[in-house]
Formats: sequence, C-alpha cells, structure tokens
Amino acid sequence: MLAVYALDSFQKDNIEIISDDFLQKTFERQRTTDLIYGTIRNQTAIDLVITSFAGCPVKRIQPKIINIIRIAVYELIYCPQTPAYSIVNEAVEIAKKISGKKQAAFVNSCLRQISSHITDWHIPLTEKDSAKILPQSSSTGCLFDSDFLPDSKSEPSKYLSTVFSLPQWMISGWLEEFGQEKTKQICLASNRRPSVYLRINTLKTSVKDLSDKLKNAKLDFQVIDDLFILIKSPKQITQLPGFADGLFTIQDPAAVIAVQMLKLKQGDKILDLCAAPGTKTVQLAELTEDRSQIFATDIDNERLALLEQNIKRLQLKSITVFKYDQLQKIADTFGPFDYCLLDVPCSNTAVLARRAEVRMRITEKAIDSLAEKQFELLQKAGSLLKPGDKICYSTCSLQPQENTLIIKNFLEINRNFVLEQEKLTLPSADFPDHDGSYAAILMKR
Repeated sequence: MLAVYALDSFQKDNIEIISDDFLQKTFERQRTTDLIYGTIRNQTAIDLVITSFAGCPVKRIQPKIINIIRIAVYELIYCPQTPAYSIVNEAVEIAKKISGKKQAAFVNSCLRQISSHITDWHIPLTEKDSAKILPQSSSTGCLFDSDFLPDSKSEPSKYLSTVFSLPQWMISGWLEEFGQEKTKQICLASNRRPSVYLRINTLKTSVKDLSDKLKNAKLDFQVIDDLFILIKSPKQITQLPGFADGLFTIQDPAAVIAVQMLKLKQGDKILDLCAAPGTKTVQLAELTEDRSQIFATDIDNERLALLEQNIKRLQLKSITVFKYDQLQKIADTFGPFDYCLLDVPCSNTAVLARRAEVRMRITEKAIDSLAEKQFELLQKAGSLLKPGDKICYSTCSLQPQENTLIIKNFLEINRNFVLEQEKLTLPSADFPDHDGSYAAILMKR
C-alpha cells in the first residue's frame, strides 16, 4: 500500500528526485523501497507486458489502479522468489481499499492473464528466446509464452531500450561509444539494486573498529577494502552505529575517484565550487587530515545547509562554507587556490540505478543545456587559478557532451591549460557493484 501511495505522489507531483527525505516519509521497509525503485526502473518493460498480455493498453487503465498493477507485475517478473498467488492477492486487496470491488476484479483479471503467459519465472538467459525473456540479471530472466520484445540482433538499440526501460537515443549513443557488450553491462548496472556503502572517516576510525561496532549491533555487512564497508542489513542510515559520531559517509566507490586523482596534501588551499550536499567536500578534508583550507560553495543555497550538517556531524574544521554570490569576494581575499574541485550538475546517466527517475525526464536537449552550464563553470574555475594549479572536473554522467567534449572545447579556448589525466568509470552490476563516474585533471600552465 505504501509503495502505491509513494508512486502516485511521485507521478502526480512530477518529483524530479526521490530524495532521502521523501523516502523516509513514505516507507521504512526494504521491500517497499525495492517496489518503488524497481517499478520506476522497469516501467517501460512493465507497461509493455501489461499491454501485451493483459489485453488492455496502459493508457486506458484508471490512474487509481495502474500503479497497483505495475507494482504487482514488477514483483511477478523481477521477484521470482515471491509466490505469484501472494502477489496477485495482495494487489487485489489493495485495489479493494483504494477503488472498490469492481476495480479489484479488474486488477485480478489483468494479473491472472499476465501470470498465465509466464512459462518460467526464473531461467538462464539465452539468445534463442530473447524476444520472450525479460532479463532479471546478467544471467537469468522471466520467460513468456510468445515473442513480444524487439529482436536483439536486428534492432539492438530498440531491444535494450525496451527491456531495460531506458531512452532509445541514449542506448544508441552508448552503442556507438562503447559497443554492444559494454552497453549491455551499463544497462544491467543501471537497473540493478545498488548496494549501500559506508566510506570510512579515516580521521576518526578504521575499517576494523567500525566493523566491530556493526558486528556488535548484529548487522549483516561485508568489508570491501580499507575504505569501504557494504551494508546488507535493511536499516535506516541514521540508525547505523557510528553515524551520529561521524565515523562514516555514504558514498559509492566510483564517486571517490575524482578527489583521489588530485593527490592532495596537508596545507593545500582548495576551492569546491559545486559542493552541496558535501560528500566530496568532506572527502577533501579527510584526505588532507583536516589540515588544509577548503572553501566550499554551491549555487543552491538551500542545499548548502546539507553540507553544513555533514561538516558538523563529521566534526571537520578545515572547511569554510560561503554563499555563491560571495565567490568573487572569497577569491579576492583567499585566492588564488591550489586546486579547484568542480563536481558539476549533470544528467546522472552514470547513476541511473540510484536516480531511477532520471530515465523518465532526461532528453538530448536537456543534456545540451547542462553542457552549456558545465562549460561556464569550468571557465569560471579556470579564471580563479594561478599557473601550476589544477582543476578536477567531474560528473556522474556517461555522455561525451558532458565529459570529453567539454574538456576538448575548454582546452581549445584555454591554451594555458593542459589535460594531465582523465578517467571514465562505467557502472557495473558485478560484485562489488558500483555506479559510473568521469573525472579529468587540468593544470594551468
């Protein structure tokens, strides 16, 4: 029931980001979280199943019950461990409470028709039956009794777009950029259930000490390396041992790469131009043992409050937060800076598993608009540095318009800068799973 209400609110209010605050207000259970995100990640495929096998186009189904059906179909296809009869019965009971017996009967009919066309809930993927199988993972899928998907060989972009519920123009670009096998891996990673990672605050604890706390709390976890712990237990982050004491920050392993590439040291003077909510900002402080000078701002003043909360929780002293309209004053007073971190607003196409809603609103035009803003920010950052200083430009995007092409255009105009290093990390569904990221280090000559 909570998942249905949350999806209804999400679509009605045109929410662009499913924030932690939004989630905490609508559900607490891990299963409900999975139902919401899973349905959004797979909505195109789910709607095709409904249209193909329930005998009724999605657009003709009443808004009050469409999300009940979608969530149930998500469970039927992508949660094969749950008995089908249980899924159908629960959906029917929810429909009765929301819309009455007549609509509940319709929901029952739709779901039973769909179920009757599923011949195997969990089988190994094969090329032979690709037009009948919706992938659940890199190795398994749900088999239907007839072809309803595009041909994977003759129409690869249409096929991948359909089964992974991603825009076809985006898939086409990835196929051209990365090839078919890597594009398929990106799609799988974009639809995975992403793991929750704790990045250790090395100023206050160690992997061993935090592991002991988690073990004493009887939580299920796995140590990944000397910086990350993967949390398996369904528990709110704020309730985890060590959160209030600032012993860790939630961060995906791919997101730490940009700051690590800067190779910072104590005493460095660093400007963070797009700091909120502060995950990379506090990483700057921790890597320099809280003995650098970090000046952090963001054009969104409201989100700066999140940065300040993080600084306070982690008890960091080296970060000065200021409003964006004070940038020139700060630059005149404390600049030039040794380094500038520019983690720009982007399309989020490298983090689609976490930002599930992005696939529903991102357009090619929107990416072009973002690229213009990103270039302006890069130009601004370049003007605040002296020779020998460096910019770390980073995104959580896979689109060349936001990454390599931005850097190429910047270097063509700014001959006094040189590209020292760049790295594109593709998202992965393999263990340990991670998002994607891009980072480039530019030095002013």
